[in-house]
Amino acid sequence: MRIALGVEYAGTHFCGWQLQQGVRTVQACVEEALGRVADHPVRVACAGRTDTGVHALGQVVHFDTTAGRRPRSWVFGANTYLPPDVSVRWAQPVAEDFHARFLAVRRHYRYVIHNTPVRPAVPAAAVAWEYRALDPARMQAAAAHLVGRHDFSSYRAYACQAKSPVRTVQRLDVERRGDFVVIDIVADAFLHHMVRNIAGVLIAIGAGEQATEWSREVLEHRDRRLGGVNAVPAGLYFVGAEYPGQYGIPYAPDRPGVW
Repeated sequence: MRIALGVEYAGTHFCGWQLQQGVRTVQACVEEALGRVADHPVRVACAGRTDTGVHALGQVVHFDTTAGRRPRSWVFGANTYLPPDVSVRWAQPVAEDFHARFLAVRRHYRYVIHNTPVRPAVPAAAVAWEYRALDPARMQAAAAHLVGRHDFSSYRAYACQAKSPVRTVQRLDVERRGDFVVIDIVADAFLHHMVRNIAGVLIAIGAGEQATEWSREVLEHRDRRLGGVNAVPAGLYFVGAEYPGQYGIPYAPDRPGVW
């Protein structure tokens, strides 16, 4: 039987999602917890691998099992063995051809900036901080240049292993919410560090350091060396992934109180 799960985690004290020897990862914690519920080793695949310090509200994973468990048992059983900074939100059986990574038709990330002159203490690990006053209207104008299908070579990490730098950004919105500036980006897929590099460019533009056209100029260079600063991981959230309707995978909506 193949099972899909929705997983939420605070990435602050993890070395990213992907399993690695000798360090704490989200994948290792989830697999250990599910293995204890299933009473056999479990290996999971996810919709989007997140880096060190990056959070998730609606990570989608799947795994195969021979254990007969109800969805409720997978949720509450796994959460019994998971640490406080990881939670399984839902579980359901899916068709054997479902794949959390390869069948996702779009993914949604959010970058949250605490925009105040004085650094915050309480949400410091959950958001980025920018002391300069940001202009969301300038950032939105700059963001418009990045919507559509483009070569995002200037916005990906040097170590990115994707075969093609071409991605389709379907939505890129910037909004002020009180002391926070929130960047929402939806695309078919993302390159390594793509969202953080876009955020770095938009922050520079929002602070008046660069013109609104700079986002387009960086894009057209197709050269990471001519791009902006890679924004810190603390403000980045994997909001969720969407799938073809026949699989019945719930899309994680905005949760009250999460910016």
